[in-house]
Amino acid sequence: MYRILELNPQLKDFAGDIDLRMFLYNSTKERILSGGQTLKDFANAHNYYGFHHVDGGWYYREWAPSAYQLYLEGEFNGWNQTSHPLTPVGDGNWELYLEGDNALWEGCKVKTVVDANLTRTEHIPLYARRVIQEPYTVNFVCEVVDDRKKFNWTDGNFEGEDTLFIYEAHVGMAQEEGKVSSYREFADWTLPHVKEAGYNAIQLMAIMEHPYYGSFGYQVSNFYAASSWFGRPEDLKYLINKAHEMGIRVLLDVVHSHAVKNTTEGINMFDGTVWQFFHDGPKGDHPAWGTKCFDYGKTGVIHFLLSNLKFWMEEYHFDGFRFDGVTSMLYHDHGLGTDFNSNDKYFSYNTDTEAITYLQLANELIRQVNPKAITVAEDMSGMPGMCLPIEDGGIGFDYRLAMGLPDMWIKAAKTQDEFWDINKMWGDMCLRRPGEGTVAYVESHDQALVGDQTMIFRLAGANMYTDMEKHTHNPVIDRAVALHKMIRLFTLAGGGEGYLNFMGNEFGHPEWIDFPREGNGWSFHYCRRQWSLKNNEELKYQWLNDFDRDMVHLCKNHHIFNQRMANLQLMKAPEQMLCFARCDLFFVFNFHPANSLNNVLIPVYPDTKELTVEFSSDDWRYGGFGQVHHMTYPVKEFDGQRYVELYIPARTAIVLRETKEEPKKVAKKPAAKKKTTKKETK
Repeated sequence: MYRILELNPQLKDFAGDIDLRMFLYNSTKERILSGGQTLKDFANAHNYYGFHHVDGGWYYREWAPSAYQLYLEGEFNGWNQTSHPLTPVGDGNWELYLEGDNALWEGCKVKTVVDANLTRTEHIPLYARRVIQEPYTVNFVCEVVDDRKKFNWTDGNFEGEDTLFIYEAHVGMAQEEGKVSSYREFADWTLPHVKEAGYNAIQLMAIMEHPYYGSFGYQVSNFYAASSWFGRPEDLKYLINKAHEMGIRVLLDVVHSHAVKNTTEGINMFDGTVWQFFHDGPKGDHPAWGTKCFDYGKTGVIHFLLSNLKFWMEEYHFDGFRFDGVTSMLYHDHGLGTDFNSNDKYFSYNTDTEAITYLQLANELIRQVNPKAITVAEDMSGMPGMCLPIEDGGIGFDYRLAMGLPDMWIKAAKTQDEFWDINKMWGDMCLRRPGEGTVAYVESHDQALVGDQTMIFRLAGANMYTDMEKHTHNPVIDRAVALHKMIRLFTLAGGGEGYLNFMGNEFGHPEWIDFPREGNGWSFHYCRRQWSLKNNEELKYQWLNDFDRDMVHLCKNHHIFNQRMANLQLMKAPEQMLCFARCDLFFVFNFHPANSLNNVLIPVYPDTKELTVEFSSDDWRYGGFGQVHHMTYPVKEFDGQRYVELYIPARTAIVLRETKEEPKKVAKKPAAKKKTTKKETK
């Protein structure tokens, strides 16, 4: 019996489905791997296809099984469409050899010409490593990258921290100036803030090439090209190398759930057919996103996508991936309109078993390339085993995103404070599958987009524009500042085994994200981050930023994720107060808008001797009222139970730690010939 069934006994009726999952995984490996191969051996398409310099010349290779003829055109031949035909070499592969070291060169602009279905079309090479949009046109071209040009990596000994505190970021909108910012600007200006704020991983969005800037990078056209919106490939390598020097992991927000439908700058219909990569007919069209859906059952598609993962890890030194749109991959209806309120929803005719197999293969490959790599799944359905090892009947991810938590907070923010249901809030924090890692978060980029609202905006509204000066007192802003701090601490400490924040949200960024588009006059006003606000000593954003920084450092230093689930110590639902313990920290929350609580007895562990206040959202330096004293509380005992007695102000979070005894110093044995004095003995 697989371990997934031991952890989830409610799935016993679906043991056959787990057996099928594992059978398909093993049989697919047998089909795609030849004798003795591993997935790491198999996933080398990028080393064969595309442009590669060899002694005395260049090779260009493509996979186009349904094409009649391929040609290469570009600056090297005056854009002659037919002077350089590729030769078929079997199994749908095509090859062109160009003699001479300078037959192609770094930055040489090229395109692929394809004859198929009695039609001649132009395309970007499938394995293009750099794609640019020519100025003042809608024309995209491939620029040849010379693989003789090597980057000077200095991260050979890099090892990330064991815990995961993710800073989700978009390079282009990461600076304050209204423009598309660069990889190097992010490395030099944003990474120091990430480091100082305590986050130990960045999750980079929009890195895979995409033709429309406003897509947030989720409609990929060229899977092997680092986005030219932000600079050259070596600039991205500079960013990652610098992050590693700071001890920061770099995760790629990888999009293998769908692809842009464009044909001239994308991979769609490269060989004249939709079904080279995608499902034919309606099944190949995503009804909500207007994109193309991969056919994960085809060996050629598996080869293309697995090689893509290996490429990003080896060429750019990414430390892992956040897989976008996993729910869309898992189900034939893409999870649209399905409530997943019973286990049979996970194992039915609606389940795309080929996609599950692909995700298993992807996770196995990633660990073969880098055993310390991290993978995170964006799955809102709660698919069982998503974050269990493959040998346990799982899919192999390390973490899933706790996508229900932002929804829970949005519903709470729409409700009057006195009606907040503490029982449900705590239940949602604990709603995670046993043995599976979860990344908790209050808000990601989704909640920061125009059309939605960040948590601080939901709490403060228009008062954000008028009353964020420290010396201005407004009860709406006081409430917003207090709850913003409490909500983030509650989520980090109670909601998972990892934590995520979208850049700028830590200090309550006051503006939503709206990419330049026709509807806003192509303005960058809302597509930037106003770092000057958190650095302004006159504004309350600084309080929120400092709180978030100290909160992250506190939880990191006490390794709270080493304990998978917190222990609920006390719940007083009518008073909207609770306390839970994780490792050696006790987290106390009073969400009530008005009632401060006196003489609250909080149960502690039997061996706890005393607790010391380590952190409080009510401290002056975080915009609080200074009502919580940083003192040590002795443990009291009543009827065989041990307690600490606390005063807990309204809308306040307090963190206490077990007071550790300092190790006693042992006096050194005095030298034999020296007379020991009383003073020296003391």
